[in-house]
Amino acid sequence: MEFDQIRESMAAYLTGQGVDALCAYPDTQRLRRSGAVVVVSLRSCQGGPGGFQDYLGERYDPDSGQWQELYGKKFAVTFGLDLYAPQKEGAAAIQIAFDRLAQALRREGPTGLKLLELSCGETEFDREASLFQRRAEACCQGYLYAVAQEGGTFLDFIVRGATQF
Repeated sequence: MEFDQIRESMAAYLTGQGVDALCAYPDTQRLRRSGAVVVVSLRSCQGGPGGFQDYLGERYDPDSGQWQELYGKKFAVTFGLDLYAPQKEGAAAIQIAFDRLAQALRREGPTGLKLLELSCGETEFDREASLFQRRAEACCQGYLYAVAQEGGTFLDFIVRGATQF
């Protein structure tokens, strides 16, 4: 997974877990949903060193039969996972959708990301949009790392979770 695909990866993961999810600011026209939906956005991203001089350790590559050095940065990303439901579905639809969302994130989560925290606010009604809504956030951690070939040349950077080296 490339870094710029994180938001799309979260939406795809949730959809695969039975949660109606879409990315905020889609390229296509938004459709009015008949039930609750989770809208995925990126609220923040912070990065820092993953180890001394960005050295993360080594891993064995069975294809080449050699050890590879890993270099990279640890990062934390905060997803906006805002829930919306039509007025006719009621506030209960928001709670049911949040419960499904929490259950999905309690499992494995999107590839390369480890859930650190899930939080939400109160359900409110937006009269102008005729929608119930609840703001929610998920903080996740991962590593953006590269594999160094012999001679110090880096391969592409990849996003990985804390235990997936």
